[in-house]
Amino acid sequence: MGKSTSSRFAATPEPPYYIVTFASLRTEGDNGYGSMGDRMEELARAQDGFLGMESVRGPDGFGITNSFWRDEQSILAWKNVVSHLAAQRLGRERWYEQYKVRIGRVERAYDFQLSKGDTLAEHVD
Repeated sequence: MGKSTSSRFAATPEPPYYIVTFASLRTEGDNGYGSMGDRMEELARAQDGFLGMESVRGPDGFGITNSFWRDEQSILAWKNVVSHLAAQRLGRERWYEQYKVRIGRVERAYDFQLSKGDTLAEHVD
């Protein structure tokens, strides 16, 4: 895999900000999904208020994409971009068996990263 672990994480600001989580189960075959996904990511990154994105998909077709936004107005503006509306329609027609969208406000965030040279030790009482 070409990406480093840290580049898979969105570089979000201090909260508060918003998250849109899109969980989906894909249909069989690509059917143009890959190229449309790349185009939608490119468009989303160009939107005012976009903060970042994290996405994974398993071999069974189940995937989750989290996108991060400055505010609810930014999310609504993205939802109504004409090209995004077309992709949503095609998603229902071609690419998804099922999906769920959830939107929330991030109030707290924290992280951990193992530093090079550190070791994990099992603690046993």
